[in-house]
Amino acid sequence: MNEQPDKQKPENDPPGPQAPAPNPAGPGHGDIPPTAEYIQQFGQTAVPTAETSNIYCLTIIGQIEGHLVLPPQNKTTKYEHLIPQLVAAEQSPKIEGILIMLNTVGGDVEAGLAIAEMIASLSKPTVTVVIGGGHSIGVPIAVSSDYSLIAESATMTIHPIRMTGLVIGVPQTFEYIEKMQERVVKFVTRHSAISEEKFKELMFKTGELNRDIGTAVGGADAVKHGLIDAIGGIGEAMVKLNGMIQAKKTAAAEGGIPQ
Repeated sequence: MNEQPDKQKPENDPPGPQAPAPNPAGPGHGDIPPTAEYIQQFGQTAVPTAETSNIYCLTIIGQIEGHLVLPPQNKTTKYEHLIPQLVAAEQSPKIEGILIMLNTVGGDVEAGLAIAEMIASLSKPTVTVVIGGGHSIGVPIAVSSDYSLIAESATMTIHPIRMTGLVIGVPQTFEYIEKMQERVVKFVTRHSAISEEKFKELMFKTGELNRDIGTAVGGADAVKHGLIDAIGGIGEAMVKLNGMIQAKKTAAAEGGIPQ
């Protein structure tokens, strides 16, 4: 038979134009221009992006969560999240300084002290900025850095250690609370210019709070008492931190110490 075989399309021929696949989300979805999406999500035409920086910003906000999980409606900072961040920032060769932004009502005492001790033990320059408030166990965190700043409108509440829940009424319980309180006092006085006598005076001052004990210290008073180094915000913190980074580089270069 002289039948001709059907012509087959070569395999290496480029495919022809294809219709776009239908959007599984339905019409009108996924076709929003980037500008319109920015307006919908953020209320602005473009979102500013931070370029690669040598400064790591760590935020401590809300209530510091410790060994107990707080209710979901609470704004919390979990210390188990901060610890690996601090370790990573210490290890990273690209990070040369750490900026800690603090706006907290306090929280778990041991968790707060753990965060404060880690910040104090960092080898890289650190600056803390208290914005809004640095209350209760937030005070040791605020003073744990190399240099501390506080906004003029910010406040810091200094009060004795308090416990909630079941408390066994035996002398050992009160001795434990007193020892915990001494840990806080010694840490704060060791990492700031305030004296132990003045700090305890503010801690046990009556007539300042609803529970008739403790003191709410404003920004200017915190500096006057030596608790915080200076009044300032992000701009002043960046200037100070960059200066500390440069000073460390200069000292390392002069001493032949590897950075």
